[in-house]
Amino acid sequence: MKVEFVGPFIKAAIQALDSAAGVKSEHGQLAVRSATFTTQQVSIVIGVDGAVEGQVVYGFSLVTATKIAAALSNKPAMAFDESTSNAITEMGNAIGKCAASLLAEAGYECQIIPPKLIRGSDIQISTATPALVVPLYTDFGKIEINVALQEISGAGKAVIPQNESLEIAASAG
Repeated sequence: MKVEFVGPFIKAAIQALDSAAGVKSEHGQLAVRSATFTTQQVSIVIGVDGAVEGQVVYGFSLVTATKIAAALSNKPAMAFDESTSNAITEMGNAIGKCAASLLAEAGYECQIIPPKLIRGSDIQISTATPALVVPLYTDFGKIEINVALQEISGAGKAVIPQNESLEIAASAG
């Protein structure tokens, strides 16, 4: 797992939250998990295929997901329902598309598999690589980003040195 794969997913989430919902966010410290799992109540799972492949999981509490969905739709949301679910899933789709574009700019052509919404906490997702985890702090609560991606040999070409990608990730928030 290359650290440079994390930056596009942080940057895409920050851009999506800010432009679509007016939510300011800031990322926290990067950590490593041996397995990809989420402790949050609502998760968006985004599949990635191509020069880079694997899974990215965005985890939210029900309260955080409901508040973000309300901001996205400009309607008050009191409970996590089908409308809320659709808004969060669509945000995941926008994040995935933006991240794929950022990965392509770095020399990794890939496609995003449409996101899936999962409800339930302490869910483990099988991945071929450990996850790099970054918390994203918003006015509505924390979003936990788990990135478990690997480069498919011969399929992509890195153009961003690892140290520079850390600066990109650090400046995303």
